[in-house]
Amino acid sequence: MAYEQIAYDVADGVLTITLDRPEQLNAFTGVMQQELIDACDRADADDGVRVIIVTGRGRGFCAGADLSGGPSTFDASDRGRPTDIAEYRDGGGQVTLRFFELKKPIIAAINGPAVGVGITMTLAMDIRLASEVARMGFVFARRGIVPEACSSWFLPRIVGISQAMEWVSTGRVFPAQEALAGRLVRSVHAPDDLLPAAHAIAREIADNTAPVSVALCRQLMWRGMVADHPMQAHMADSRGILSMGQSEDVKEGVASFLDKRKPDFKMSVARDLPDLFPFYRTPAFE
Repeated sequence: MAYEQIAYDVADGVLTITLDRPEQLNAFTGVMQQELIDACDRADADDGVRVIIVTGRGRGFCAGADLSGGPSTFDASDRGRPTDIAEYRDGGGQVTLRFFELKKPIIAAINGPAVGVGITMTLAMDIRLASEVARMGFVFARRGIVPEACSSWFLPRIVGISQAMEWVSTGRVFPAQEALAGRLVRSVHAPDDLLPAAHAIAREIADNTAPVSVALCRQLMWRGMVADHPMQAHMADSRGILSMGQSEDVKEGVASFLDKRKPDFKMSVARDLPDLFPFYRTPAFE
């Protein structure tokens, strides 16, 4: 796919996806939705990508849904979208579900305004950093609509139900420092320091860890959040210890530690990822 509304740049194992509609503050469209999903597919298939960073071009991260369609922006019947509840799917939700299923860690570098889907799309990312000029808002109630992008599942798990309800029910736009206090972001940075800080985390992952191990860690953490009982975590852990314990990566990891040298991990996420979750099923959309 040739991208029109995102940029896809890989350097030294780090993929930077840049939302690329700066004149519209990178407002979210159906085209951007499809391009983000395609970028995830491409990244998962590429062993040259170890970590993903998502940021925005210009002064905004993402201003939410593109409202250029006016009052009918969210009216599926006016946009030629399915109106049957069994067929209509929220585009932001399709993006966050794809982020959820990623095999690579993903970091949000929120460089400016991030409202509506501009902030909810980041909730399925693993780490969020913000510029001190960033402002965020779950503004749905102020537009007469409801939260989307699976945010009713993600947000309370990240910040707690009370903080989530305050932000969602008021719909107010709040500064980065409030996001930090509410544990929505891990850190706040001067604008020029934001991407270097995100890259420092990405480099720590890319330079020191085994790709297959990181992919499995991500699955264990995220899928563990939807497990019915810790026994399911024990089952997956046990499969992981058994499978990876016999692998060349583990032998290399131990040998490099004993030899006091940098490890050289060879296993491929695209080819060698074991299935730790034979009991896991993605629910059907109904």
